[in-house]
Amino acid sequence: MTFAQNPRVAEAASGSDMDRDLLEVSVPQLEQFYSGHRYTVTQVVNWYIARIRRYNGVYGAIEDLDVKGALETAARLDSDGSSPANRGPLWGVPIVIKENTSVEGLVTTDGWKGYVIPGHEFVAPKDATIVAKLRAAGGVILGKTNMPDFAASDTNRSSSYGRTGNAYDVRFSPGGSSGGTVTAVTANMALLGNGTDTGNSIRMPAATSAVVGVFPTRGLVSIAGIAPLDWLLDNTGPIARNVTDAAIALTVMAGPDPLDPATAESKTKAQPGPYTEYLKTDALKGKRFGVPAFILAGAGIPFQGIPAGESREQAAEDRRSAEIPLRPETRAAFMKAIEALRAAGATVVFDDSILPGSFAETASHIGTLPYIREGTEKYLAEFGPAQYRSPEEYERALGSPLPPVIIGGGKPGTLTVDPRPVVKQQRFEGNPQAEADVLGPRRRALAMYDETLDRMHLDGYVYPAIQMPPPDETLPQDGRISEGPHSDTSWVNMLGVPAVVVPAGFYESGLPFGLEISARRWRDGDLLGWAYAFEQATHLRRPPVLVDKGLLPINPLRVER
Repeated sequence: MTFAQNPRVAEAASGSDMDRDLLEVSVPQLEQFYSGHRYTVTQVVNWYIARIRRYNGVYGAIEDLDVKGALETAARLDSDGSSPANRGPLWGVPIVIKENTSVEGLVTTDGWKGYVIPGHEFVAPKDATIVAKLRAAGGVILGKTNMPDFAASDTNRSSSYGRTGNAYDVRFSPGGSSGGTVTAVTANMALLGNGTDTGNSIRMPAATSAVVGVFPTRGLVSIAGIAPLDWLLDNTGPIARNVTDAAIALTVMAGPDPLDPATAESKTKAQPGPYTEYLKTDALKGKRFGVPAFILAGAGIPFQGIPAGESREQAAEDRRSAEIPLRPETRAAFMKAIEALRAAGATVVFDDSILPGSFAETASHIGTLPYIREGTEKYLAEFGPAQYRSPEEYERALGSPLPPVIIGGGKPGTLTVDPRPVVKQQRFEGNPQAEADVLGPRRRALAMYDETLDRMHLDGYVYPAIQMPPPDETLPQDGRISEGPHSDTSWVNMLGVPAVVVPAGFYESGLPFGLEISARRWRDGDLLGWAYAFEQATHLRRPPVLVDKGLLPINPLRVER
């Protein structure tokens, strides 16, 4: 008798227990349900599909629901007859994938209407590396999550689909650009998902929605098959409701990939998995963390840095435009989180010399804008649809070019307000100018980062993941439509150091606050251990109360297969 034919499974699933069992379920708990024959994978997947159909019209988290593919995978897993000991670590786990991440046979919208033009849809020819790994581990892909055009926004509005709302209050922003994944995961429309992060796009939305968001050391996880915004800053990692699930997912996603040269070092430099081995309740005891002074001061680091050829006056204006003051209510929430860290055995140090304004100034000169086209070209060549495997082929097929935000050649501010002049595109490898633009400033900023850890005997840094609470998107912010919450965390991408966001409480409004922790490169296991110890000491996550009707317009799924 196969697992799917077990009469005890059918009997258990006929009751109302599924809502109780699956709401907030973790990967280990779900695996226990499977190994104990309480549910089939098909029953679990159908539960999630029903939940998406009920709530997604209000919250707009999922753009493309692949019912057929998910149920086919579920049926195959139910009939494979393998013992629990021989199953992958994500066997039967329902997962969502961000819209910029290639899933074979599905459209990669990248949030942009130009990739869903009838007859010219961007149909992925194969899976991104992380998607292939998630499948191989037994994961069930439910569908693709909404994101802003090209991931170039701090809120979650796309021209291909529409707006995603915050699961704790749909009027408010979930942040961007991984807002679709965080809303899906925190609302229990999926067990976990992937996010991508070029300047804050895993960590900032995770903080708005009481989920765990992991930004791995750049090079630990392959970004091959993910549509780039800026390939020199892009990264991907798991988003989950708890640290254990995030650690399991990161273990699956990590490892060298010949399609992503940055991952070559991971085999020798990364802490070995599985990352669940680092999850200890006493992991914070005796640890020391510093609070970066420039974040408390709101010092600005322009996204994608300051091009080397800019005048001193323009560079200073770039810095001023990027300043993000820390809101008083966010500072108060952060101080409460510090009290919890100290109660768990950690020491938290405030000192004006801990990553001061001079660090922000140095990091600001890691200027990646001259090299963005190269990333798009390489991505399209490997993962583009048959119709267009280059920017030139896209323009010939559609009669209009790809936007400058991903290929350069125009004002960088096509999608966002940006006063900087046009930056000429260049090749990165073997280019002497890359030393002045990126490699030299990055080396100097990373040296300052590590020197402070050494000098102050610190294990890592702690700070608010965003500088403010999530804004109400039904009201103007500063005289214009909300651009989402903002953060001072793009320096993490510039250095490629690991960071994690963990739920750390709620504002009086009922919206979440998230704490971010960063560490030395390749110390991802230690980082997750600290996040786990904080989570277990505080248990500050609580699920949102969803509504299936609301005042805002309904978002029908763009595609349901």
